[in-house]
Amino acid sequence: MQKLLLALTALTISASAIAEDQFSMSTGFDYSTGKYGTATSTDILYIPVTGKYESDGLTLKLTVPYISVTGTGNVIRGIGPMPMPMGNTTSSTTSTTKSGLGDVTASAGYNVYSGDTLAFDLFGNVKFGTADANKGLGTGLNDYSAQLDGYYSLNSTTLFATAGYKIYGAPAGVSLNNVPYGTIGASQKISSGSSIGVMLDMAQSPISTAADQREVTVYISQKFTPHIKVQVNAMKGLSNGSPDFGGGAMITGIF
Repeated sequence: MQKLLLALTALTISASAIAEDQFSMSTGFDYSTGKYGTATSTDILYIPVTGKYESDGLTLKLTVPYISVTGTGNVIRGIGPMPMPMGNTTSSTTSTTKSGLGDVTASAGYNVYSGDTLAFDLFGNVKFGTADANKGLGTGLNDYSAQLDGYYSLNSTTLFATAGYKIYGAPAGVSLNNVPYGTIGASQKISSGSSIGVMLDMAQSPISTAADQREVTVYISQKFTPHIKVQVNAMKGLSNGSPDFGGGAMITGIF
C-alpha cells in the first residue's frame, strides 16, 4: 500500500507542495499470491488505514493494518520466505489461515527541495513489530528505514523514484541483513482528474539465501471530487522473492 501512496503523490510534483495544513485518510486492500520458489502458495490479504498530515513541507503518516495470511507459515509480507515458520521450530506443509493486527508503521518526511519541475522528499520510517510472530504475521520486531523520494514533472508526465535503506530487527535464530531498496516509475495524466502509471520495485533480500524482490505494478487513478481519489492496481512478480501476482484498490479522502 505504500507503493500506492507513492503513486498518488506522483500525480503532482510532490505531495508536500500541494497544500499546507492538509489531512487525508486512505484505506483499501492489497492481495497477493505466490509460491516464492516453493511448492505451495501463500496468499496475503492486507487492509490498511493510513492517516497523513501535511504542513509547510512536513509530512507525517501512520498506518494501522489488518492482515490475513494463508500458507505454511514461513512467508512474511515484505520479506518473503523465512528460514523456518515464525513461532515454530520445524517446517510444515500444511496450509492454514492466520489473521490479526499487522505491523503498524509511522513515517515523517520533509520536502527538502521543490522547484517548478523537480522535487525531493526525505523520509524516515519505523515499522513497529505489532504483528503476531507466533501466527507468522510478522517478525515481532521493529524495522527502521530512510529514503529519498524524487519527482520530475514534464507537461502531463511525472517521473518518480525512491532510494532507501532498511535496518531489520532479526528474531532469535534468524539472520536478517540490512538492505537497500528502490522504486522507479512514471505517471501519465490522461485528463484533469485521472492518470495511469507503472512502477518497478526492487529490494535486496535480507536473507542471504533468498531471491531479491522484483515486481512491476500498473495502476490507474481517478479523482471523483476535489476531495476523493480512487486508485486500482495490478502487480506481477519478477522473482522468487516476490509474489507471483497481486492487486488492490485504495480510496483517499482529503480534508
